[in-house]
Amino acid sequence: MSSDQDRQSPRWSRVDSFGWIGFAYIVAITVWMCCLVDTTSPIWAMFYAFVASTTVIYGFSSAFGNSSFFDAYWSVIPPLAALFWVGVAAEGPTLRQVVVTVLVFLWGIRLTWNWARGWSGLDHEDWRYAGVYENAPLPRWASNLFGVHLFPMLQVFLGCLALIPALAYARYGFGLLDAVALVVTATAILIETIADEQLRAFVRTKDPGDILKSGLWAYSRHPNYFGELGFWWGLFLFALAADPSWWWTGIGAAAMTLMFHFASIPMLDARSLERRPEYAEHMKRVNALVPWWPRRG
Repeated sequence: MSSDQDRQSPRWSRVDSFGWIGFAYIVAITVWMCCLVDTTSPIWAMFYAFVASTTVIYGFSSAFGNSSFFDAYWSVIPPLAALFWVGVAAEGPTLRQVVVTVLVFLWGIRLTWNWARGWSGLDHEDWRYAGVYENAPLPRWASNLFGVHLFPMLQVFLGCLALIPALAYARYGFGLLDAVALVVTATAILIETIADEQLRAFVRTKDPGDILKSGLWAYSRHPNYFGELGFWWGLFLFALAADPSWWWTGIGAAAMTLMFHFASIPMLDARSLERRPEYAEHMKRVNALVPWWPRRG
């Protein structure tokens, strides 16, 4: 094989890449479980588990020079957190425990699968990470640790706080607000699924500069993000249904909303403005997040 061919061939195959990702997750989940052995202070134990396991993932990301190791960890940890809180509960299984756990697993499996089928391997890294490295006023290693790994981990931890009353410390049984939460959460998962499938089909056939304007994307520039946020707000509704005194766990869904509004959406819109000549006009007509009928130009 020629040297030109060597330079063009990928360093990592998809099989090898997924093998390393799987190994990293096994190590991280082992550390996670060790942190949860002592349940005398379960909330703090959960926080330590989030931090410690994410630090393990950061170690692999640094060793391989690729933060793709964290890509799916966002969706792998909440189902494990749900199982932990069900285990902490004094009684069960209750109807709410079953419903919430199933929804969290559906969300996690779908999101992880959506990442896995589109990920080419360790020769690829999400372009957004480069933006974090370049724009953060920190050395690259610190931007990677705090910006790419620990900050999103904190968002997920805060979002998972709603699981505590819903799964472990409920004061009230399954009721009307739970039914509303079920509809909101299930619909959010469905919206995110449909939006991702429409985006996947569009990417396969689009020409440079094309803008996705059909399906859910005709009514929102980021309907997948709308579905994602709906999931976290749905979990918060389950928390309120279980015990309204845990209202403060809404900080998780609120933090997610702020992150998407002030970071994720502006970053994607800025990239589209650079790559798609008509995107500025598209932004004037179509809402950024909440689906609504497009405004006339």
